[in-house]
Amino acid sequence: MRYFPILTGVFVAVLMISQVTAVKPVDIGLFGIIITGADLIFPLSYLMGDVLTEVFGFARARVAIWTGLGANVLLSGALWLVGSIPGEAGWVAEGGQQAWDMLLGLAPRIALASLTAYVVGEFVNSYVLARMKVAMRGRHLWLRTISSSLVGQGVDTLIFFPIAYGGEWPWPLLFQIMAAAYVIKVGVEVLLTPVTYAVVTFLKRRTGVDVYDYETDFNPFRIQFDD
Repeated sequence: MRYFPILTGVFVAVLMISQVTAVKPVDIGLFGIIITGADLIFPLSYLMGDVLTEVFGFARARVAIWTGLGANVLLSGALWLVGSIPGEAGWVAEGGQQAWDMLLGLAPRIALASLTAYVVGEFVNSYVLARMKVAMRGRHLWLRTISSSLVGQGVDTLIFFPIAYGGEWPWPLLFQIMAAAYVIKVGVEVLLTPVTYAVVTFLKRRTGVDVYDYETDFNPFRIQFDD
């Protein structure tokens, strides 16, 4: 299991980077569609989740998911705490506080939406992949990773946007942005399927580990596992 801590670290890093990059609207130059910077980064977390589940099984992926949640809660709390403490007078006069609030002042509603969508979406993704691996006897990795991401990213999108922006944005606009974000996030992961194959193949060969979740307890709140 020597690669598990490294993969978990990268997984958590992607989640924290996504939370920070979510504040920038990005014009991708496609039909006037505007997304957030996180929509380009966050799909990597599903790729990492697929790798963790495919190689090490649902139980260890579950540990990584909760670790990611804890790290993001810590990040959100730290940003809120530092942002709420009065800044040095000269820094504030030069617009420092305003810049901080714009870039790092994560609204509680958006933080709640992000964390809830993340944990539910990741668990759904991992569960679907683990079940499909057993049902398909480990074959058709590309079909399993794409299918699990279609479901997981769908759940993530359906949770995040209504909680974060429901009642503030017109619903037709909100649905349009949700659809665009979903297509782009899934599209990124589909394009990265060769990367998933390469990483999974490397890990299975180097570790000799290839877990099948035949008798796994899929309770997301049970984080104990056998070494």
